[in-house]
Amino acid sequence: MIGPVIILVVLVVVMPVSVLMSGAVASALLGFLVKDDVDRSHEGSELLETNI
Repeated sequence: MIGPVIILVVLVVVMPVSVLMSGAVASALLGFLVKDDVDRSHEGSELLETNI
């Protein structure tokens, strides 16, 4: 009886949390890489000083 409970807890709690956390890590990495690329390609622009 304990086996199905463990499987249910893994499916309901662990799997969604791991999907959300891996998505957060992927979006943080993508955001950093895109911002770095844009900052390098628009170096010298007066609009970069207004960007936080």
